[in-house]
Amino acid sequence: MQVPGGCGRGAEGGRPHVVGLRAVLPVLVLVLGRTLLTAGFLEVEMAGKTQMVFLNENATIFCKIPGFPHLDINSMGITWFWKAQLSEIEIKLFEFFGDHKVAFRPGANVSPWRLKRGDASLQLPGVQLWEAGEYRCELVVTPQKAQGRVWLEVVAHPVSSLFLEQAVVKDNEDKHILCKSSGFYPEDINITWKRWTQKDPRFQEISEDIITGPPIKNKDGTFNITSYLRLKPSLEDNATIYQCVVWHVSSLMCQSFNFTLILIESEKKTESVCSLLEGERHRNQSLLEDERPWKLELFALVEASLDQMTATGHV
Repeated sequence: MQVPGGCGRGAEGGRPHVVGLRAVLPVLVLVLGRTLLTAGFLEVEMAGKTQMVFLNENATIFCKIPGFPHLDINSMGITWFWKAQLSEIEIKLFEFFGDHKVAFRPGANVSPWRLKRGDASLQLPGVQLWEAGEYRCELVVTPQKAQGRVWLEVVAHPVSSLFLEQAVVKDNEDKHILCKSSGFYPEDINITWKRWTQKDPRFQEISEDIITGPPIKNKDGTFNITSYLRLKPSLEDNATIYQCVVWHVSSLMCQSFNFTLILIESEKKTESVCSLLEGERHRNQSLLEDERPWKLELFALVEASLDQMTATGHV
């Protein structure tokens, strides 16, 4: 491999010099070999162009030094810089040179033990939204210098719930199912509604009678949003399942929440509701054969579909 600047290789017609140094050639090659290992191959590896971390969690911003399983940290230095979004000003967060170690951001640290093994990753406790931006890892192994950059995204996953405005309604009376997501960042979020019926036992997306409000910003910079699905139920809607599906960039998969519409005879209302609250999810179909007057009752069986929930470990 050719070395930058022609190091380690004689000039054209330089054969007499090689002969003249024959006696010290083994020692010279050994010294040059060690120098080139530092000067010719010094580089850093980051976690791609973008790295995502979660709000209020401890983050490790990766910066690895490949090909160096053992480093003398007393003869090298590492400095971390941060530049906020829409800013050209770079701020120093951490620096380490020999026995000199300073954290300009509280809690910022590079482990000396890991640094000896070629890992100059920056550890940041309790990351906040404003700390998103460009991070630069600068490594110095005299006389060489290498650096790497990564864009840090700070996100917060939504906490979602689904409920009904009022439990008991009359036939053909409008009611709303509410799907609320809170504490998410960034503000872009997608909420869709689906319906499953006995006549069509597949979830079909609903496109009508939906009102989704604008995201509302919280004091900590996160957002809340509420989506409403208007219902005008009839006896034919018994056992219909409504589903709220929430997608956000912080989750690898969608979150889904189900609401089952249950019709209960008014004379047996108290007993039926108690049974549902005790965990009975399947009603006796003989109730539908009774010819006595009916009143509709909506009972929310809100349950997270765990097999469709986010795989991030924050379900």
